[in-house]
Amino acid sequence: MLSVKLDTGFNIEVNFPISPFHRRMFAWALDVLLMLLYYYLTSMIINAFTGNRTNGRDWILVLLGIPVLIYYPAMEILTNGQTVGKKLLGIRIITLEGGQATVSQYLLRWLFRTVDFPLWIFFAIFTGALPWYCSVLTFSGIACVIMSDKSQRIGDIVAGTIVIFTRSKTSWQDTVFTEVEDGYKPRYPEVMKLSDKDLNSLKGFIETVKKKNNYDISFRIAERIKWKLGIQSDQDPLEFLETLLKDYNYYTAA
Repeated sequence: MLSVKLDTGFNIEVNFPISPFHRRMFAWALDVLLMLLYYYLTSMIINAFTGNRTNGRDWILVLLGIPVLIYYPAMEILTNGQTVGKKLLGIRIITLEGGQATVSQYLLRWLFRTVDFPLWIFFAIFTGALPWYCSVLTFSGIACVIMSDKSQRIGDIVAGTIVIFTRSKTSWQDTVFTEVEDGYKPRYPEVMKLSDKDLNSLKGFIETVKKKNNYDISFRIAERIKWKLGIQSDQDPLEFLETLLKDYNYYTAA
């Protein structure tokens, strides 16, 4: 399986396995099937209620089509880079820095679907607006994925994203990356005195504490870090450690 070595922004290089082409295609097929099923069922329900009456029915169908239109950006934004198809096939969208994509990056990928998969070209050819040989342009996105060294379609290249395979020994979450919500206010600028190795260890400690419910460890680690950095804090030890991790992500992403 192809992989790409990315600098996560913390002076740590991590190998991410790139999603195989067939997984992306199967994920796309599952998502399309889901959207068609949704539209078919909703159309059946509307027809059952409206019968032969056409007054207002077309507008209802248009409104019910909106979820299909925004399916990709909405799902990817809400589920951190996955749709139903991507989730089932074990693939995810991340940035070229190895972190979580932003809303603008998801939207860029979505907008460039009209370039990667320009199905409208078939309609243009059918109406005579374009010559028949323009049909090869409908495979531009697929060709880009095959030819790109990071298996990126045009939307990925423009947005600065890649699609990785998540079911591997090297997980996307195996970095110090931690999601920081919009408007987050850091509390401990002293965290930048810690090394990348310290932060990686810290994340491992936090996960261990949560799995084993051993909060004595978090207390001892928190006290040691407070002493080392000269921090005064009345936060719960585990909350304090999680705040440090978020603060580090905030300052390194700034």
